[in-house]
Amino acid sequence: MARVEPVEITEDGLLLRPWRAEDADAVYRACQDPDIQRWTTVPRPYLPEHALGFVTTVSGTAWAEGTGTPFAVCDAETGELLASCGLVAIDRGLDSAEIGYWTAPWARGRGVAVRATRAVARWAFDALKLRRLIWQAEIGNHASRLVALRAGFRVEGELRMAHPAVDGRPEGWIGSLLPAELAAPGEPAPYGPDTLQARRAAVFGRPQPDLFATAGTTELRLRPLEERDLDAIVTTCRDEDTIRWTTVPHPYQREHAEGFLRDIAQAAWARGTGATYAVADADDRYVASIDLRISPGAPLVADVGFMTAPHARGRGYLPAALAALCAWGFTTLGLARIEWRANVGNTASRRAAEKAGFTVEGTLRGGVQHRGERQDVWVGGLLPQDL
Repeated sequence: MARVEPVEITEDGLLLRPWRAEDADAVYRACQDPDIQRWTTVPRPYLPEHALGFVTTVSGTAWAEGTGTPFAVCDAETGELLASCGLVAIDRGLDSAEIGYWTAPWARGRGVAVRATRAVARWAFDALKLRRLIWQAEIGNHASRLVALRAGFRVEGELRMAHPAVDGRPEGWIGSLLPAELAAPGEPAPYGPDTLQARRAAVFGRPQPDLFATAGTTELRLRPLEERDLDAIVTTCRDEDTIRWTTVPHPYQREHAEGFLRDIAQAAWARGTGATYAVADADDRYVASIDLRISPGAPLVADVGFMTAPHARGRGYLPAALAALCAWGFTTLGLARIEWRANVGNTASRRAAEKAGFTVEGTLRGGVQHRGERQDVWVGGLLPQDL
C-alpha cells in the first residue's frame, strides 16, 4: 500500500486531524462507554495503554502504510475531542474503502458522526479518488445505521461477520456510498430526527421494553422471550390445536424453540423488523407468545401472531395482551394499520382478535400454505382509533 499523507479537514463546524499523543486521556475516557465497547472492536477492558497505543503507533502506522486514515474529530472552535472517524481497509485495486466511527458520550445528539462521515467521504472521493465507500455494523447497532443513512449511505443487505463479537450476533448490515450520492456541506440530512426511520432506530436501539395488560383480575406482563420459557413453548407447540392451526414444525423439538428464540424473536428486535413477547401471569409464568411483525414493503403496516399455552386458554389473556401490544405498535412505532390472519375455522383466534378490537374484513381464498396445502384465511384489521 502507498503511504497516505496525513491532512486536516475543516467542514461544517468540525476539525478532523490526525491523532496526537495528548489525545490519549480523552480517548481512554470515551472508550469506557458501554456502547463503544459493545458495538466497536476496541479492546475490553479498555486500558490507558490501549488509548496511548492507538493515538501514536496504531494511527500513525495506518497513515504510513496506506491502510487507513484515522481522524480525531474535534470542535473547530474549541478543539475539544468529539469523535473518531476514518477510513479502514483501503483497497486501491477497487478504489474502495470502509468507513468507521464512534462518538464520545459527551458529544452525542449533535450530528457529529454524520458531519464527520460526510467530511471524510468528501475528502476520500476528491483527494484519494475513491469510487465507493462501504459501511458495516452488527445487526442491532441502530445508532450506527442511522448515521450511515443520514450521511447518504444506501443500506443494501446483510453479510455474515468475519469476526463477530463474543456477545453479539453473527450477522451484519452492509451499505455503500458513491460520489454522486454525497450531500453538500450543511445540506439537511435525510432521515432527520422526526422521520419514521429515526423514530424506530431510537426504539430498536434500546432494550425491548416490558408491556402490561389486565385480564379480569390478573395482571399480565409482556416481556422479551427468555430461555426459561423454552420448555413451556415446547409444550405449547406440541399441543394438537397449536399444530392444527399454526405452522410450527411438527414434531416440535427443543432445538426448534431455541432457534425460534435466537433466529426469530431476538433477531427481529435486532433488525428492527418486529417484536416477540412472552405473556407472563402474576407469577411470571409463561402463558402465551405474541409477536408484531412490520411489513417489509409497507412500513406503516404490521401483522400479529399468537399462541396460548394449553393450561391458560379461555381466561381472556390473549385479547388483553393483543390490545396492549397493538397500542404500543401504534404509539411507539407509528403504525397506521395492524393485520390479523387465521385459517378459516380457527374460531379461538378469531374471538381473541375481535375482543381486542379487530374487524374481520373478509376471507382470502387459498391465502396461506399450511401443512402442504393452500388454505383459506380470515383477514382482519385494526386501526389506531379502534382501540
